[in-house]
Amino acid sequence: QVQLVESGGGLVQAGGSLRLSCAASGRTFSSYTMGWFRQAPGKEREFVAAISWSGGRTEYADSVKGRFTISRDNAKNTLYLQMNSLQPEDTAVYYCAARSGSLPRRTQNEYDYWGQGTQVTVSS
Repeated sequence: QVQLVESGGGLVQAGGSLRLSCAASGRTFSSYTMGWFRQAPGKEREFVAAISWSGGRTEYADSVKGRFTISRDNAKNTLYLQMNSLQPEDTAVYYCAARSGSLPRRTQNEYDYWGQGTQVTVSS
């Protein structure tokens, strides 16, 4: 079992940046593939980015490609999401998630553990 706690959300103006963190505890963080998902008001939760256990392979949603960067520090048991050029449509609750397995996945039901989420609000 792994516990996940997100932080770093907040209010930012359009064009600004934020870095989200996801601190993991419990079983060995480095054995999990990690992902970021988000849920905007009135919408279903959607995939944002994912990273393999080693950090060597990443996947991004088309909507964030080139603006967001997912990374991890296995020594610190922490996952990151650097978000640049933020737009109002990026406003959502952002969740980190963990899954067993070596490859990053885009499908929510492939993830076993979830954090409680952190709110990101981008004003125009």
